Amino acid sequence: MDLSFLRREIAVGLNKIFLGFLRFGFYPRYYVAVNKKVLRQAESQIRALNCVKFISDRGSSFLPESALTYHINTTEPPRRFSRDLAQGAHEGGTVTHVALQVAYYLGFKEVVLIGLDHRFEYTGAPNEARRLDGPDRNHFTPDYFGHGQTWDNPDLAQSEESYTIARQEYERVGRRIIDATVNGACTIFEKASYRDLFFS
Repeated sequence: MDLSFLRREIAVGLNKIFLGFLRFGFYPRYYVAVNKKVLRQAESQIRALNCVKFISDRGSSFLPESALTYHINTTEPPRRFSRDLAQGAHEGGTVTHVALQVAYYLGFKEVVLIGLDHRFEYTGAPNEARRLDGPDRNHFTPDYFGHGQTWDNPDLAQSEESYTIARQEYERVGRRIIDATVNGACTIFEKASYRDLFFS
């Protein structure tokens, strides 16, 4: 999918978005990652990102703060949705929930989600760590978590609970979260076509 139109927008990239930079045709202004496995697996790539990075304090021992790197307290957040990153951010079972708190803190009045598929094939229980020996079929590239990497199984129920809280927090102050994912399975947010939003 060509996402080069995002060059004209303020974009926030998550987790291993850097694996798709050439394919998608844009570079984010902000980056968010909180899962320690992601932070460890992508340590060198995260260091190399030339954008403002918000990462969990879980990675503070190997990804120190710098002019572009900020640690967020996600290990002991004060509430389910934080409006002040200085106090921390709740992980909510998904990096997207943290990114929504980051966007809120940065003052965005409207957030458009792209790539929130919200469907996964996996074995085992939610939140269980699993090794993927073959290609990763759940993300935009088979190398995302595949070929011997370990990931944490998704917890869609917890994610939906977190998304519901995020939507309520945004709407409480007149802000919006719009899900413009093509064929996305999440039903929590207002839906729209990205073409209508960015090309009309």
